[in-house]
Amino acid sequence: MVKTLMLILTTVLITGAVPFADAAAQLKSGVYYITQSWAQETAFKRPYYVSVPESADQQKFPVFIFLHGNGGNAKDAMNGFMKRHPTMASRYVMVFADGYKASWNIVSERSQADDLGFIEAIVKKLSTYDNIQKDNFSVMGNSNGAALVNQLAIESKLPNLRNYVSAVSPLNVYQHDGKNFKAKGADNNYQAVATPMTGKRLMNISGTTDNLVPYRGGPSKHIPAKSGKLGFVDAEESIFLWAKQMGYDGEKLSKPTRIDDNLEIFSYLNGDVIHYKVVNEGHGASRAISEKILFEFLEGNEREK
Repeated sequence: MVKTLMLILTTVLITGAVPFADAAAQLKSGVYYITQSWAQETAFKRPYYVSVPESADQQKFPVFIFLHGNGGNAKDAMNGFMKRHPTMASRYVMVFADGYKASWNIVSERSQADDLGFIEAIVKKLSTYDNIQKDNFSVMGNSNGAALVNQLAIESKLPNLRNYVSAVSPLNVYQHDGKNFKAKGADNNYQAVATPMTGKRLMNISGTTDNLVPYRGGPSKHIPAKSGKLGFVDAEESIFLWAKQMGYDGEKLSKPTRIDDNLEIFSYLNGDVIHYKVVNEGHGASRAISEKILFEFLEGNEREK
């Protein structure tokens, strides 16, 4: 029997050069921890890595949280993402969370941790610092990390979270059964109907030749589920479901709003809900999205053209 998931409110900064009194007011770069207990661990310290831009004044920064894919880790994700996104790194507090056993608990992964609680605890903690824009948090995930982004968008009631970006993982069939969004539940059975918060902005990126997460939906060839392989919602249907939840009352787009080389863009609600169809790209399709595209979406500057 799965033990009740319990989040212990403990956050520790291990960067010895930062005085504790200063850390309480101004968030500094370093490694922080959330301590959690669940069926697999007791009082387990889960790290997240923070990079704060240098600033000579008392500037308040927006926060960008990145969730690595299955088999990845926060350190490698931080090194790669920061190098590829220097403008964002100079304007955002960049946060890279570490999944337990290199995974995020969605359906049948190695981790059984309360990952939704983990990310929410990070958001709540960072919101207490004076140099943080408390209502301007964005979270982006790749693959398995994107599945957690979807679950956060489905279940989280935190007002701080503004933007959700899912790379190469639209909704899976547990998260939306064709009629309703579903809460994960402690045993990953996805039985309870969930009502996602409105007023959120969402971007999805999916590749048409993805052999791991099929663009047109259906079961993955490789990702396990409780019985068989994990099924996915068609990528264009997935973004339409999100658009309807966010207030769109029109028809599903049958053609892209615009085309830019191998990017076919499906834009709803004036760009607040948007899908990038990356033609002839596989599970690495997020590489086709430039820093400029991502940055403009986060800033709210992506608009239908």
